[in-house]
Amino acid sequence: MRSDLNVPLDNGAVTDFFRIAASLETIHELIGKARRVVVASHLGRPQGHDMSLSMRPVAETLAQLGGFDTVLAPGVIGPQVDAAVEHAPSETVVVLENTRFEPGETKNDPRVADGLARLADVFVDDAFGTAHRSHASNVGVAQRLPSAAGRLLQAEIEAVDRLLTRSERPYVVVMGGAKISDKLGVIENLLPKVDLMLIGGGMCFTLLQASGYAVGDSIVEGSMLENVADLLASEHGDKIVLPVDVVVADAFAEEAEHETVVASRIRSGTIGLDIGPVTVKNFSGAIREAESVFWNGPMGVFEWEHFRAGTEGVTDAVASCDGYTVVGGGDSVAAVRIFGREGDISHVSSGGGAGLAMLEGTELPGLEVLRREL
Repeated sequence: MRSDLNVPLDNGAVTDFFRIAASLETIHELIGKARRVVVASHLGRPQGHDMSLSMRPVAETLAQLGGFDTVLAPGVIGPQVDAAVEHAPSETVVVLENTRFEPGETKNDPRVADGLARLADVFVDDAFGTAHRSHASNVGVAQRLPSAAGRLLQAEIEAVDRLLTRSERPYVVVMGGAKISDKLGVIENLLPKVDLMLIGGGMCFTLLQASGYAVGDSIVEGSMLENVADLLASEHGDKIVLPVDVVVADAFAEEAEHETVVASRIRSGTIGLDIGPVTVKNFSGAIREAESVFWNGPMGVFEWEHFRAGTEGVTDAVASCDGYTVVGGGDSVAAVRIFGREGDISHVSSGGGAGLAMLEGTELPGLEVLRREL
């Protein structure tokens, strides 16, 4: 089974259980059907065998949260790993070492894929976060074993499909984060399908400048200005809603002097770090009236108290919406959890890049190989 157990560590301890908890439904189901379950996942971006990124703390946390026994394999592939799987007690979950300890993992090396496929009779992919990658532990194994999607991956696919093809109206999308370049494809693909697209975060300043406004020292992607201007002038450009006020600071610093100003009058020497209260009210009203909502990307630097009101306001609005709501992207998901509203969202996605790629209309290698099994 390929899971996405790529969780943050601090001094060798797991600090965020979200992805581990999300994997448990499929693991529990498989424990009831198989003699043993072998779980593969990457962790971070190790350069070779970096034992600070060993799966040991993840395996221990998985056992604690799941209520089953785990065994950490001595590697990813090879005779010792084969023996560890073969001799593991029944109903034990064998956790392989960090798949990226094998340099061939990210290249879909046949040697790595063959070694992983030898460990099992059936492959279940439950790692939505890596579905947009063609790696040995998802695509390579699926090419060698009878394969299926796990329950988490199934739920992710259904959520994105609903957003793309079966969304109830009004349909509101909220986009944030720093760079418009990261999400332009998604915006272009979704814009014809939605009623409103609310844009905040650092990316809004590129759109504001393209609209002819001065944005001070706020983040602007100059190379995207022409694309953004075309987008705003397009057939569906009037669906885009930009901030009418923003919180600016005299420096990019947590305790910087700050004030709220009209979005069209950002002074030189100041930088926009959050959307303002009028914009929060406008965005929240549109979100609460929607029947379908997708949110990706924070409205400001929510890690800092003075610049979190926008993201918190959007979180409350999405959580209070009676329609179908989906939150995707690491920072957005983190915000929802920080503000304690995770349980009020219809679907909290475990994969940022993969979800955006699907919403952009891109075929994901990890899903394409599973569809060939159908």
